[in-house]
Amino acid sequence: MTNETLLREFKRMKEEKILPPDFVESCIATFRQEQELIREQQKLIEKQQELISHLKQEEKLETQILKIKLIKEKAKLPQYAHQGDAGLDLFSTSEVVIKPGESSLISTGISIELPPKTEAQIRPRSGLALKHQVTVLNTPGTIDQGYRGEIGVILINHSKSPFKVEIGMKVAQMVIKPVLSVQVKSVEELGETDRGVGGFGSTGK
Repeated sequence: MTNETLLREFKRMKEEKILPPDFVESCIATFRQEQELIREQQKLIEKQQELISHLKQEEKLETQILKIKLIKEKAKLPQYAHQGDAGLDLFSTSEVVIKPGESSLISTGISIELPPKTEAQIRPRSGLALKHQVTVLNTPGTIDQGYRGEIGVILINHSKSPFKVEIGMKVAQMVIKPVLSVQVKSVEELGETDRGVGGFGSTGK
């Protein structure tokens, strides 16, 4: 018997005076209180389940491991400079002079094994860009999950002076990001939007 059916039955017994009206009203009030208590308990259970799910997700994220193999004698493990930083510092195992306007592939002496469904992005260091006009040429460079070769950093010197890369110097930062895989599907039409085919400069000067 459903809740609505039970309430209708209570009301019928009251109207037909099968039971005393006060007794029926008392039963209905008690029934409604019990139903409200059940709803509150259900909400509490749902919140607990959400919390457990969230904690499990956090635990899963915390156990993601980036495996590093040092493949050169002077290689260093990537490291976060500060707690909460997004990027891991990458260190050079090369000693190279980059002439103005030229670029060079800098060795880091490491290879990596990424956690599942992630990529590594190689990004410039703001300090090198500001002080020396030296930056990563293909930024952000992408390292796919399956790559097991040495991590190299392509630096370019935009300044008017030669720049010396020394062994142990921080040359770039590596950010680990999740990867969303998609299915590629050919279609005849695309969904319409307010912007449509507007491209460069379509939002104003």
